[in-house]
Amino acid sequence: MEIGIDSFAGAPISNDRDRNLDNAVALAELLERIELADSSGLDSFGIGEHYRKEFLDSAPIVILAAAAARTTRIRLSSAVTVLSAADPVRAFQNFATLDLISMGRSEMVVGRGSFTDSFPLFGLKLNDYDELFSEKLDLLLSLRKHEVVNWSGKFRPALKEQAIFPRPLQKTLPVWLGVGGTPASFKRAGKLGLPLMLAVIGGNTHRFRPLVDMYRQAGLEAGHSPEDLKVGLHSLGYVAPESKEALDAYYPGYAETFTRIGKERGWPPVTRSHFDSQAGPLGALVLGSPIEVADKILRHSEALGGISRFTFQMDNAGLTHAQLMQSIDLIGTQVMPLIHD
Repeated sequence: MEIGIDSFAGAPISNDRDRNLDNAVALAELLERIELADSSGLDSFGIGEHYRKEFLDSAPIVILAAAAARTTRIRLSSAVTVLSAADPVRAFQNFATLDLISMGRSEMVVGRGSFTDSFPLFGLKLNDYDELFSEKLDLLLSLRKHEVVNWSGKFRPALKEQAIFPRPLQKTLPVWLGVGGTPASFKRAGKLGLPLMLAVIGGNTHRFRPLVDMYRQAGLEAGHSPEDLKVGLHSLGYVAPESKEALDAYYPGYAETFTRIGKERGWPPVTRSHFDSQAGPLGALVLGSPIEVADKILRHSEALGGISRFTFQMDNAGLTHAQLMQSIDLIGTQVMPLIHD
């Protein structure tokens, strides 16, 4: 099983006078964390894509390219590319270029995103949410397969005998399909034979097993090899030397973030009892000491019928750069050896 980290490049809480300087420092620290993940033996580092004040990842390819120049082995990924709001040609060219810079370490995780801010920003209609994604995914996969493309659709001008450059160093640029809980998304990933990246940020992870089984069955029925039908799991997580330290450090920022987001979505405020239940044996939060975290990842893998990759989401308003660096070191030096035993 591969182990990685996904970051949304959280912006620090700053006053207006110091915000830009603080944001610059935050990005510099993020690059330090990617360097540490690389040297600590982690397998992947993903950067999200958001268009909100609290995140600094609206141009993830720039962050990933900077990381590529400072790392040697770790795979560099999106987490996720909001394909509905992107031009697939530019997205493919960006990640093909990243693949050349990184000497073959580029990946894409594409999805529809959990926020809708990109739709008004780029003049898109929210009613076209799924149709946009389906069409653009079809074009992206065509670009990946063919150097010269013939393609037409509803939302973008057609391409006729159009050559697309540059090409990636890898023979086939890896494209994962990022999903939440929509059955149609699982079936689509299976039919296309794309590896699946499942985001579980709440509830019990095992409840997704029927959807993962649906994905695998759809892939087999479409003629894809079981080896191609990989499943990744993305969850909120954090590792500290002791369990209580991890939970006490993570809770304040978690509560602030999800209470704020919850106001937009009609969720109740986060309570400590809810948080503790989510951090329990069956809950989605992967928090605790290295032994506890390794055990929980393995339990989640078993509950889903086996996973190929687990990625931590550790961005949190209450965690310092030093705490995040310590967590990355613990994941590389203590969690991963336990998982691979």
